[in-house]
Amino acid sequence: MSAETNALKMPEVLEKYQKLPIDGFVFKELACAGLTWLRTNQQIVNALNVFPVPDGDTGTNMVLTMQAAYDEIEQSADRKLGKITQDLAHGALMGARGNSGVILSQIWRGFARALGDKPVLDGPAFAHALAEARDTAYKGVVRPVEGTILTVAKDMAAAAQKALLITSDPFQILGLVVDEGNASVERTPELLAVLKDAGVVDSGGKGLFYILEGMLRYVQGLPLDTALITVQPLASMQMDNAMEAIEPGQDFEVVIDFSPEKHFDLHAYYSQLEAMGTSIQVGEGDGIYRMHIHVPTEKRYEPIDYTMSIATITKVQIENLLAQMEGLGEGRKEQKLKLAPLEPGQIAVVTVAPGNGIANVFASLGAAAIVAGGQTMNPSTQEIVAAFENLPTDKIIILPNNKNIVMAAKAAAEVTVKQVAVIPSRTVPQGLSAMLRLIPDGDFEEVVAEMESALDDVETGEVTTATRSVEIDGVAVEQGQIIVLHNGKLILSASNLEDACLHFFQAIDMDEYELITLFSGEDVPKSEINHITDVIRSAYPDHEIEVQEGGQPHYHFIISVE
Repeated sequence: MSAETNALKMPEVLEKYQKLPIDGFVFKELACAGLTWLRTNQQIVNALNVFPVPDGDTGTNMVLTMQAAYDEIEQSADRKLGKITQDLAHGALMGARGNSGVILSQIWRGFARALGDKPVLDGPAFAHALAEARDTAYKGVVRPVEGTILTVAKDMAAAAQKALLITSDPFQILGLVVDEGNASVERTPELLAVLKDAGVVDSGGKGLFYILEGMLRYVQGLPLDTALITVQPLASMQMDNAMEAIEPGQDFEVVIDFSPEKHFDLHAYYSQLEAMGTSIQVGEGDGIYRMHIHVPTEKRYEPIDYTMSIATITKVQIENLLAQMEGLGEGRKEQKLKLAPLEPGQIAVVTVAPGNGIANVFASLGAAAIVAGGQTMNPSTQEIVAAFENLPTDKIIILPNNKNIVMAAKAAAEVTVKQVAVIPSRTVPQGLSAMLRLIPDGDFEEVVAEMESALDDVETGEVTTATRSVEIDGVAVEQGQIIVLHNGKLILSASNLEDACLHFFQAIDMDEYELITLFSGEDVPKSEINHITDVIRSAYPDHEIEVQEGGQPHYHFIISVE
């Protein structure tokens, strides 16, 4: 046995687990622990967003994916390990949201496949399952990138194999796997330059680490409902949580900016907040703190009163989350009413739309079903499947219209007997361009090819407000500035919307295009829309300008140039 192997430190495990076989019942407890700890640290994972755009939803996507996985086994009384893990993997696949959620579902799929019909999990079986999980996850990604959740899964699997040299106890192996997972996450910036530039570790890898760490904490008797207290930069805090799954007791979102007294005790402050609500975040910048919390209706003023007793409050924001969710539901119903009828056997297009206005445009072009979703609200595999399963045709085309929804769309295509093609549209303008090539009664393969070719016919601009200060690809961004993405790449920052839009057009050879379409966001005033439209018309008098009320959150404008 090597000195390096001897140096491995065995984790402490509660006595009751030291000789306990990990059957289906015990594994279900471990899965619940992993989910709980991930949810506790959900906002920390969300904050690890590379780009300064309001789509820091990796933590949310992974929590919702794990919740769907656990829901599949929660009521099961089966003690067979193989059956429980297979059901868990199925739940993860159907509930997968975003790229991180889909990859997580593939990890569980490989894990379950390796265990087969095994009744219990021993050390060698655990190591083999992690190896199969790694292989399945890598195979599920067309172009695997190191420095991501894939790397963390790979390093965890390697740690398990190494641990077998000194122990066959699955709980001890778990401890060594968690140690290596933590180290692997910390190494991700050295493998992926964009992480290093942004000064963060990989969010998906961090989420996977929390799941395994939650299992370990459970068998060590450590709490799972108290996050490791950290103060984040204000710029990294994501305050738009209305699109998350609202659990009982999360009726209101309260955000407070404050200047603390001289002897401010963060740990004591955090402990008091835990008695009031959940989803707690604390950020700090230039001596100003920001606190975020979800609370039940009867406690919506308690965080304000308590904070006021120990600090000077400068700003308070209270949002009714339940009302926002109800509003979203009403929006979805409105979209369905505008869909054109579909004849049996025709080609049906299922498209994802981030706002009511954009949904109506897709409907006017012949979309058969519309799934609400986009930045910060990635639909699940199940939601995409549900949109087309009952349509009177077996010819389905899916337009995800977002880079973080493509994998969930492909997962949906794999779990149905219908003929499904996913057009990899990464933006709304690409999706609309593809819709113009739809021929409902045409040959399926030819229509798919035509729609795919249309993706290159349009340039996309996305204008939003920076959520953090960072420098990426040579573009320096300050939190609060207006930024522009061109075909998904950050290209500039500006002090106002007018300059941002004009500079975007200057970055494109406008002589090659004729039509400019502006999709306005839900929070942009009419006066601002009209002013910017007039400015663009003056700058480009030879181009046709169209303005649509997109209704999308977070993004002031989505711009299509054709």
